[in-house]
Amino acid sequence: MGARRIVEGVYAVGAIDWDRRLFDELIPLPDGTSYNSYLVVGSEATALIDTVDPEKMDELMAHLDEVGVERIDYIVTNHTEQDHSGGIMDILGRYPDAVVVTNAKCMGLSVDHLHIPGERFKVIQDGDTLSLGDRTLEFMISPWVHWPETQMTYIQEDGILFSCDFLGSHLATSDLFSNDWNAVYPAAKRYYAEIMMPFKHLIPKYLERIDGLDVNYIGPSHGPVHNEPSRILDAYKDWTSPDVTNEAIVAYVSMHDSTRRMAEHLTEALTDRGVKAKMYNLTVTDIGDLAMETVDAATIVLATPTVLTGAHPTAVYTAYLINALKPKTRYMGLIGSFGWGSKVVDQMTSLLGNMKAEMLEPVLVKGLPRDEDYKALDDLADAIAQRHREIGILEE
Repeated sequence: MGARRIVEGVYAVGAIDWDRRLFDELIPLPDGTSYNSYLVVGSEATALIDTVDPEKMDELMAHLDEVGVERIDYIVTNHTEQDHSGGIMDILGRYPDAVVVTNAKCMGLSVDHLHIPGERFKVIQDGDTLSLGDRTLEFMISPWVHWPETQMTYIQEDGILFSCDFLGSHLATSDLFSNDWNAVYPAAKRYYAEIMMPFKHLIPKYLERIDGLDVNYIGPSHGPVHNEPSRILDAYKDWTSPDVTNEAIVAYVSMHDSTRRMAEHLTEALTDRGVKAKMYNLTVTDIGDLAMETVDAATIVLATPTVLTGAHPTAVYTAYLINALKPKTRYMGLIGSFGWGSKVVDQMTSLLGNMKAEMLEPVLVKGLPRDEDYKALDDLADAIAQRHREIGILEE
């Protein structure tokens, strides 16, 4: 994929990684990803907005050759992570007069993580501008979407916002623009769940600031360029709102069938009561899919057997992840089984300390569930349905 023109003088020169399937050794990438770098050619100066992952630097260099770039005056780094800034030293080697432009915190992290010499930097403040002649770059420092030093860069004359990781998607596609919204939307939602959701309380102020700009395009660091910005902005407003949906997630792992039976019974009981229930076997579920489902669901129920008095490690990992992502879930449930004794309730409750959700009465069963145990699960389904009615997402 060669260099591609967004508007005259502004080019996408990054790289598509069709084959990558894991990010940060943590985040599954079922659809690959891209490392977006943007070239902005002004009448007096040229700026490169971010670089690419070091493994893809040959592609970035080839794209710069394709455009015919003889000089880069400024390298704007919006974020320190290597998939954005890992190629800066290579660019400085090729364009030795270039100046690295970023905020003070990003400069400090870049010196530490990438060993870029401090004297190569021009430090900007929030709201500062940089003239390229007939184009003006405006800088918006936006900490915690998703590192403390992140920033966005806006071309005033063209209405193009380079939003860094904010508003992106892990999606490898040959489309420059997000025209296939049916493909982009789930990838963007999954990306939000895995990366941005822990900072959902900060995001509305950045959305409000963007609303104050005349934005024609949004160029994120991953995924296609948004040529209809309202679609991704409206999606983020929905995801970060306090509203939840009439959904309950039942995520389980089972060793000797007891917990599976409980999860299946609860899922059916919820469905019978009008709650849209989804059951996930944690041993085969893509954790990113589960994270995406937590964005809107009013209730999450974790189901685990007992292993040496504690929860199954897979359930522990899931609880840890949910606690880290901090979805807007209103209600949490815990069900499971044990052989002779269990400390699952105390352990799992302590793992979910970040959650602001109401913890419902747990249901733990010794051995295979009996009639009275299924009755306790029915009572839990009743409690969930009643709470959904109380907040107005399930009709009486």
